[in-house]
Amino acid sequence: MNTQNYTEDFHAWALQNAQLLREGRLDDIDIDNIAEELEDMGGSKERELESRLGVLLAHLLKWVYQPERRGNSWQATIEEQRRRIERLLRKNPSLQSKLAECFCDAYGDARLIAVRETGFNKNSFPSDCPFTLVQTLDDAYWPD
Repeated sequence: MNTQNYTEDFHAWALQNAQLLREGRLDDIDIDNIAEELEDMGGSKERELESRLGVLLAHLLKWVYQPERRGNSWQATIEEQRRRIERLLRKNPSLQSKLAECFCDAYGDARLIAVRETGFNKNSFPSDCPFTLVQTLDDAYWPD
């Protein structure tokens, strides 16, 4: 297998290796790069979880710190992110083991998103997340 193809034409490389796998030609596949791509695919789901948590937490912060601006758009974003996170976890159950870590990492991003979207100073928002993971993902939870 020509691994140069991997860096020069990923699409052709992927199709060629898929065909080789289907044909059972395991000696001809690009094992190292396939393994790397599979690891990256798994990592992308973790990054998606962290990103969705960041957006959700930022909107919960805005919900608390700008109550006069609450509206259907923020509510819809909160509900959408909760649904998408629930679906992501249902379809990728092994992400449950990464959930607490992603939640902690996402809060730092959420503070920065909230700063950008509100114009408030970063210190206006708590350095530690004011919501628990359970509260954050609970459809019935709407902070006052």
